[in-house]
Amino acid sequence: MPPNRGLAATSDGPVPRPADEPERVKVLPEGRHFTVRGVAVGLLIGLVICFSNMYFGLQTGWISMMTMPASLMGFGIFKLLARHLAFPFSPVENVLVQSVAGGMAIVPLGCGFVGVIPAMEDLLKPSEQGPLHLSMWKLIIWSLGLCYFGVIFAVPLRRQVIIREQLKFPSGFSTAVLIGVLHGKGQTQASGTLDPSKAATFGSLALENRPLVEAQDGDDEDARVGPVGGLHRIEEEQKYNWKRNIRLLLITFGISGVYTICTYFLPILRNLPIFGTVAADTWLWTLNPSLAYVGQGIIMGPETTIHMLLGAILGWAVLSPLAKNRGWAPGPINDWETGSKGWIVWTSLAIMLADAVISLSFIAFGAAVQYTPTLVTAAKQQYDHSGLKGLFGRRSSGYTAIETEDVDSRPTTDNRDSTSTADGVDLLPSPTFEQRHDRALKAWDHDDAPPEQLVGSKIVSIGLVGSILFCVASIYITFGDLVPLYATFIAVLMALILSIMGVRALGETDLNPVSGISKLAQLFFALIIPQSHKSSVLINLVAGAVSEAGAMQAGDLMQDLKTGHLLGAAPNAQFWGQVIGATVGAVVSAFIYRLYTSVYEVPGDLFQVPTAFVWIFTARLVTGEGLPRMAREFAVGAAALFAVFTVLRTRGAGRAAWHPYVPGGIAVAVGMYNVPSFTLARTVGGLANWYWRVHLRREDTPLIVLASGFILGEGFLSIVNLILQSLRYNPLSTEKFEIRLLSLKPGEFSDPIRVTLEHTFVPVRRSRRIRVPNGSEAKSQKRPAYPNYEALSYAWGSTDSPKPIIVDGAADDANIILVTKNLDVALRHLRRTGESRTLWVDAICIDQNNVAERGHQVSIMTNEDESWWTGSNTGCARPTWEKRNRD
Repeated sequence: MPPNRGLAATSDGPVPRPADEPERVKVLPEGRHFTVRGVAVGLLIGLVICFSNMYFGLQTGWISMMTMPASLMGFGIFKLLARHLAFPFSPVENVLVQSVAGGMAIVPLGCGFVGVIPAMEDLLKPSEQGPLHLSMWKLIIWSLGLCYFGVIFAVPLRRQVIIREQLKFPSGFSTAVLIGVLHGKGQTQASGTLDPSKAATFGSLALENRPLVEAQDGDDEDARVGPVGGLHRIEEEQKYNWKRNIRLLLITFGISGVYTICTYFLPILRNLPIFGTVAADTWLWTLNPSLAYVGQGIIMGPETTIHMLLGAILGWAVLSPLAKNRGWAPGPINDWETGSKGWIVWTSLAIMLADAVISLSFIAFGAAVQYTPTLVTAAKQQYDHSGLKGLFGRRSSGYTAIETEDVDSRPTTDNRDSTSTADGVDLLPSPTFEQRHDRALKAWDHDDAPPEQLVGSKIVSIGLVGSILFCVASIYITFGDLVPLYATFIAVLMALILSIMGVRALGETDLNPVSGISKLAQLFFALIIPQSHKSSVLINLVAGAVSEAGAMQAGDLMQDLKTGHLLGAAPNAQFWGQVIGATVGAVVSAFIYRLYTSVYEVPGDLFQVPTAFVWIFTARLVTGEGLPRMAREFAVGAAALFAVFTVLRTRGAGRAAWHPYVPGGIAVAVGMYNVPSFTLARTVGGLANWYWRVHLRREDTPLIVLASGFILGEGFLSIVNLILQSLRYNPLSTEKFEIRLLSLKPGEFSDPIRVTLEHTFVPVRRSRRIRVPNGSEAKSQKRPAYPNYEALSYAWGSTDSPKPIIVDGAADDANIILVTKNLDVALRHLRRTGESRTLWVDAICIDQNNVAERGHQVSIMTNEDESWWTGSNTGCARPTWEKRNRD
């Protein structure tokens, strides 16, 4: 159960200022809270993080807000420009920078670009009103509609969870400490640990002016340095620290980026068969030694990554071979529909649903237990001091002792109408409930920002109503009558309710359970939308996306508001910074998403979009679609087991030594639905985190900077790979009969395959088709005026363990192209030893990511006569042919 951080302060919790203490003059931090330059730098940093999050989100569904790296990068940029600044860069302006960057960074996940949108565009069946192809302007309208209401709804929640309850929000607190240290206003303890309870009032970190590192020994010579010398040492150490961190960030950024570019030319680097070729080819056990995924493991920590490894072992070493060998998943292992890859998703999905229901139920129950006594007391006090009580009995006057120095005067709503009559103590009439409540509010207000820095209630009211209406309108514009208006209204209202639970969970545990929140929304809509509705699956997806968006946006802003609160930043400046960041992020993310999906195949080898499959499988499950054979039994068993685990973890959180050893449902589920290559790399990072913190006992900041550099380097410099991928083909004319011909270079059967590509024009022609084993086929065309060539039309099969071929030629730059094993074998059989062979191979000669070109090429390649290739007994023998009728 969550700890009680209600209105009544406890002895071990944060203590507000006594209500009867004389009003103090509030000292505000220096600096400008909202600047154009701060917004511009925040947008620049946010663009880098947004690219990174889109890249990793499409691969594995993982994103990061990167608030600490954003603050560090903002500080470094302004330090480099310090000589040209009209006024110095302050901590409160740094808060603005990271708020704007965070507003952009969250959009790829918050607006569904890494899960819901790919599910709608690529996985919806025609019977489910799909697949949908959303135009660019519809993507922008959709993302703009989802990015506002969560941000606005977080504003009124701030007063409760940050000012009154003073929830920790560990990431927000850590970011505030980092900013304070960078600007020389904070303190890092020698142990490297942070205690949120020691600084929880407005501007508490910004107003500190203590040494960067506390002396561990009072007799240390450096500790006896005079004021001037001490200040100089502090400034020098501060300069050294930020330069060291910036240098570390840039170095790791560059190393990871270079590695990413190398993977374009050496694709094998993404899937190293460390357990042997059989385990790699048959069961997909490979290692992706990506530094970015090692960095993700460092940030996740050893507990989460070990649990993910457990999920990978259960899913890919136990359940996958079991389902394959028993015939429950007869298709290729890597196939989402018929293979074990899709079969084990049902088990992971059941684990996620069980974890979501149990954990969110504990949050709701804890909130009810926390607030019910307060609400009952408030109602009783209102009744006691109202005229209603006089109807039923005589009201007696209460007295209370005058408070002395020994009396606890913290603001509370507890009933303290004691009538102590100790000798020598004067008696006064007890204050009413309203008076004591006003005292508490006054004390809390003192720990809040000045009124002129708060977001006005009128802006919140109008903005919330307007953002909800805009969300409803945007969904209607995007999907039309496929999604009823009433369903959208219900989805938004449910999102607001669930976002409260998400914010509280984030404040207490630093984890925002958005996946569980979205699954609860999908379950709820399965109850109110009949299964017979033609768009039931689509409506289910939209409802989950809206709930996830609200929880993500509210939680992100609350972390930023915690950072700003500790550093004395104006909440209204952060609010408008988030709105600007979300607006730009919504537009930019739509372009980035369409850029990636137009160049790469999605889902494909690089972008498998596992979260899209989780979304669509959840929607089909709750709307009544049947499960594969034996999937139901294993899903129910896993859900029951992990429901018990979730109860144990919730009860033992923060106080039980055995807590880390109980598997976490979400982590295990993620390890199951992601291929092992990603999980193994993350586990390496988690173990590195453990070695650094536990064995070496070092502080966390350099480790976080190193991990962030790895992640941002690969995520952002993947743009280079994207450009190279888009330049693989020179465009073909769609107005003429232009094709690419492939010249297959001579070689032995075992030699690497090398080809060249050239453009040529062909008229309407007669042809004969050649068929090769496993569904491939070739057709031979002869023409006096045009080059002779044979066409190999590849029937798409399993994409397990793709093989590289080298493509270079006059018309297109040198490339490495991955093809399936079936096509690789066909080309080896068709290759001659002494001369080149001219072919047209649709998997290579057509840019498969260019929809217009693909459709045009298929339409002009006609087939008439056929020849079948019946294959051979040995890999190097010449193929045999037999003439057959096309039908």
